[in-house]
Amino acid sequence: METNQYLDVFLDESREHLQVINDHTLRLENEPQNEGLVNEIFRSAHTLKGMAATMGYEDIASLTHKMENVLDLIRNKQLQATTEVIDIIFIAIEYLEEMVEAISNGQDGKKDVTELVARLDRFEKGEAAATAEQNKVEEPEDTATVPVNLDEFQMTIIEQGEEQGFAAYQIIVELSDESILKGARAYMVFEALEDKGEVIKTIPATEDIEEGNFDNSFELIFLSKEAPENFEPLILKVSEIRNVVINRVRFHQEEVQAEEQEFAVKEELNERNPVEHADSAVSNHQPAKTIRVNLDRIDDLLNLFEEVVIDQSRLNVVADGIKNPELTETVEHMNRVSSDMQSLILAMRMVPVEQVFNRFPRMVRGLARDLEKKINLEIIGADTELDRTVIDEIGDPLVHLIRNSVDHGIERPEERRNSGKAEEGNVVLRAFHSGNHVFIEIEDDGAGINLNKVKKKAIDNGIITAQEADQLSEQEVCQLILESGFSTAETVSSVSGRGVGLDVVKNKIESLGGSISIESTQGEGSIFSIQLPLTLSIITTLLVKSQEETYAIPLSSIIETVLLQKEQIMTSHGQKVMDFRGQIVSLLDLQEVLAIPELEAVEEEQAVVVMKKGDKLTGLVVDHLIGQQELVLKSLGDYLGDVFAISGATILGDGQVALIIDPNALIK
Repeated sequence: METNQYLDVFLDESREHLQVINDHTLRLENEPQNEGLVNEIFRSAHTLKGMAATMGYEDIASLTHKMENVLDLIRNKQLQATTEVIDIIFIAIEYLEEMVEAISNGQDGKKDVTELVARLDRFEKGEAAATAEQNKVEEPEDTATVPVNLDEFQMTIIEQGEEQGFAAYQIIVELSDESILKGARAYMVFEALEDKGEVIKTIPATEDIEEGNFDNSFELIFLSKEAPENFEPLILKVSEIRNVVINRVRFHQEEVQAEEQEFAVKEELNERNPVEHADSAVSNHQPAKTIRVNLDRIDDLLNLFEEVVIDQSRLNVVADGIKNPELTETVEHMNRVSSDMQSLILAMRMVPVEQVFNRFPRMVRGLARDLEKKINLEIIGADTELDRTVIDEIGDPLVHLIRNSVDHGIERPEERRNSGKAEEGNVVLRAFHSGNHVFIEIEDDGAGINLNKVKKKAIDNGIITAQEADQLSEQEVCQLILESGFSTAETVSSVSGRGVGLDVVKNKIESLGGSISIESTQGEGSIFSIQLPLTLSIITTLLVKSQEETYAIPLSSIIETVLLQKEQIMTSHGQKVMDFRGQIVSLLDLQEVLAIPELEAVEEEQAVVVMKKGDKLTGLVVDHLIGQQELVLKSLGDYLGDVFAISGATILGDGQVALIIDPNALIK
């Protein structure tokens, strides 16, 4: 069987199922009696096993098979969901994630799972088997008894079966809205029940079920010697099954046509539970209309639209020059439509930060155990959306910051007790929108940053002098831990202390056009706040001129623009400065920074763009302010490489190329 064409689907669905298993296993540790959680984990593991076996990934299939066996024991109350059991399941999840990622990187997905399978096998064999009582035919007290229309032949079969110890059950199987192979799922249900009894009747007819000609549910009249709790799990193992309802059957004879029988049964269902029936009808007529689209295609669409934005700017220039009313009206309408298209395309690239946040509960659980700490992780705003490009890059910095909070921030239980705190420390991972930015905060109620210790380490490392240290504010001292090679860990561990510090985090965030700031109160905790742009492709800028060159400055970094007379520019310690609302702000001349040739005399009045980076301000001196404009950000390419203070380029409406200034490189 050729499986390459299904590889992308396999990878996407495998990651989804692994995330479900991970999330529900975390909950199961706190809710060991929650059977619903176990069932969800079991279903995802079973589906993953089936997909892996079909694709030929035997190591994944064998590992998930053993996971299934352990989960089945938990479902049947033969094994408790203890910490040891949860630990082994998490190790299995890590193995599976590694194998899936290896496959996505073009490898064969093989991994030595022998030892882990053996450990799972020991859990499985250490518990008693199901007792013979499970094989008795008993009607549970909460099993409903419903009337069902049967013809004489079907009624005779059931009567004879009851004389031999069989019982008749009505089984209603409901598929998920996303199911596209309904006939195949129904066939798998029949196959699962094959050894447990006999199907007497189906609604709708068997032929219609096999062809998928039914809504999202179908019914069986099933004759079996076993109790319903024995064959219900078999049905739920089939993927894309949303719900199963099993009722004991009582019947009466009516010679009616098959269509009338089906109608009668549905009417009885409606009368028995009208609310449930109504909800089912709504869901059947409002299916989720989603498709999987390769991210590369969305990128291609965005690239094409970027060309439209460039041509639109040029068209605006042409329309302004011609002054034709009809052309102007058409261009204005095109601008509105183009703006809506831009919002729609960018929205297609937006994904919730939940995709990144989901990995952290398990990570914090493991770190807390390794460090012998009690830590509660709270996640807020996981549905906040970010551009996919940013999402792909922000994961590693967040891992580093959370590990930092867990290791350096949260104290050990005895230390927290002595400080009058609860033994369990709290780490809050928070995301929210603000303007055209997304903020991600990592907050803990730990010991906070020891400012004196940070100063001493910074002086020892030659980052600052003792005199400079005395002049720093508390906030500036906190920012020192973001400097290269800075680490206050007293010992080297698997968590920290190797000198690979938060400077890596800072550099990565700034490369994404973002910034990071720190607030800390000793003894109370710290907050690391990351500011990120919503998107990296189309940005709003302020166009400025220096000599004959046009440049663009991202509007997100601009506080204000100011017109200064030459006499208002002062000098302090050899540095040009200005008075900005009582605050001394250093000035940089764009012409000097980029060595722009002087072709014309500088006017007496100069424009200053006041830019921010965290709490720091810098004024960029330019010759003229042109105006605000949305631009397409294009990279400079491999040939030019990194150019100081330039983050990219764009094409203006008149066809001229303008460089885009990187404020982060200028503000020190």
